[in-house]
Amino acid sequence: MKIKSESKLAIFDTFKTKGDDLTGEANRQRSIITILGSNANPAERTRTGISQKIAKKQGIAWKNLYSGIFRDLDEILLPMEIAEEDGRLPLKRGPKALQEKGIPYYHLTKKGILVALSINDDKNRENLLKEFFSKAESDEKEFEVILTNLAKTSPVFTYSIFQKYVKAFCDNKIKELLPFDLSKMRDIADESLIIQKEILSAFVKLPKQEKEDAIKFLDKIT
Repeated sequence: MKIKSESKLAIFDTFKTKGDDLTGEANRQRSIITILGSNANPAERTRTGISQKIAKKQGIAWKNLYSGIFRDLDEILLPMEIAEEDGRLPLKRGPKALQEKGIPYYHLTKKGILVALSINDDKNRENLLKEFFSKAESDEKEFEVILTNLAKTSPVFTYSIFQKYVKAFCDNKIKELLPFDLSKMRDIADESLIIQKEILSAFVKLPKQEKEDAIKFLDKIT
């Protein structure tokens, strides 16, 4: 049995009997979003290209993944406006109508970039963070400077904020991802954030020697 969110976005879905192990659907959607948020060329961002890229990493036949990739895109990521068509590649073989129409390839929307920022194994998050705020509305830019600066000095903490924000959406605790507004999380009890805030607030008030002692103590346990 798996713990599945009511939202169709399944990137945080886990198996109830396997602790924090992500479901196959969760891993597949994460992989699609990561590929679409990378610098992959158009051919790698078609349904077939995405299937082949994921299959190569897993060491399996891409055709075994294709139907799942097709469903994730057409029934979830595209309708939810997390991804959108970015263009079409000409097709040299196959039915004439399909050749004329071409094969669609995709990229992430602004909402999709926000989702990608919540995925730990996405190696392109620094660039995605810049891209997200380049598309941000004026009222969303309130968080740009602090998050950009924190991402340079405390990347794990910074991206954990995006993770908690997107997970709150997947758990139906936040109604909409956009506009991006971290104050939406104010009413969501999150012990780890409360602890981090408490430590930060206390740390800045400590004298220099006590700060150094606190860092040495944390170095021993992390």
